[in-house]
Amino acid sequence: MRALFLSFLLATLALPTVGWSQDASESPAPEDIDEPVEFLSLAAVLIGDGNYQRARNILARVDTAAEDVDLARYHTLAGLVALNLDELPLAATEFEDALAAGQDQPVVWLYLAQAYFGQQLYDKTLNALDNAGPENTRVPSVFLMRAQAHWQLQNYAEAWRVLGEGRETFPDRAGDFARRQVFLLVDQGLYQEAADQGLQFLEGGLASSDDAVAIGNALRETGQYQQAAVILEKARLSAPDNVMLGKVLSHVYLDQGRELAAADVMRTTALYDNSLASDAAELYKRAGWLIQALSLNAQIIDQPKKLKQRLAIFLELNRFEQAAGMEQDLARVGLLGDEDIRYALAYALFKSGDFERAEQHLQQLTRSDLFRRAVELRRAMEQCAESPWMCG
Repeated sequence: MRALFLSFLLATLALPTVGWSQDASESPAPEDIDEPVEFLSLAAVLIGDGNYQRARNILARVDTAAEDVDLARYHTLAGLVALNLDELPLAATEFEDALAAGQDQPVVWLYLAQAYFGQQLYDKTLNALDNAGPENTRVPSVFLMRAQAHWQLQNYAEAWRVLGEGRETFPDRAGDFARRQVFLLVDQGLYQEAADQGLQFLEGGLASSDDAVAIGNALRETGQYQQAAVILEKARLSAPDNVMLGKVLSHVYLDQGRELAAADVMRTTALYDNSLASDAAELYKRAGWLIQALSLNAQIIDQPKKLKQRLAIFLELNRFEQAAGMEQDLARVGLLGDEDIRYALAYALFKSGDFERAEQHLQQLTRSDLFRRAVELRRAMEQCAESPWMCG
């Protein structure tokens, strides 16, 4: 849970960029360059345009031993290339070398913090952010990085403080900070507090349906089903068409053993996503509401899935003649290649009194467990043939 937003932060971190000294339209062609400063200028332009590998090729032509090379700028540019190519250890080394060479732009400390953060070097991340200075770190993404670093180091009180400060400092991003505060409570095992904060988050208009899904799922994964259900039910009142909300809430009910409640939620969710009709039907089947399951089964578009489920429902309803009558449809969609389906059909044929067709299907079973069951079914057919009154 403490690493829940690590990849998110790395993907969305919006840090300022080092200023480039030259416009792309004014940059010389690589073959016309013979001065180190021009190599660095061209590399800067390429980085600004997102051409990181080309920039690396240009930087490789710089003679770093030359007296007139600006090593601070060279290592900064090399660090940016590595950072954008997700080569985090190399990026950190380059930024460290840039600072050692006299780089005095505070933004480089932010880049170094990002490289450390991606390697889960949280103490070093915080140190780099401190060196960047407060005036250069008043950015929402930097607040989030700092809070996450404290969180990972189990400095929960400081993480909470930073998140609270972020909510006040950046009211337009208050939802991002509030969301992480809820997850911080979950991580500490303060589930009721997390649920209360989550509800306030929703009622305050800061949360989206996706936030409710994330919070509900986090509570569910820690076994706090009741709190998760409260959050998800509240969110679902204002977003009944959110499919993910319905799916997660249905699973929460299922985790509690409330199969009928899970089925009801999945049924209404299937109104917005037909692919969930089979899941809803299956839940009704598990809850024992077979007629409702059969009704939902009729809405399934996927024919193999529909017919497989319908066969199971007919068997549970003891509608053996209807199950046996599905033989051609099952063959048409290729389901008889599934030996479980073939055995189920043979059983339906047996129960409907068509022993000959049942035997034809039993003869095609090869799986050892089904072969043994086929032997028992043949024995039952023999008894029925000898004493029909026993199979009435």
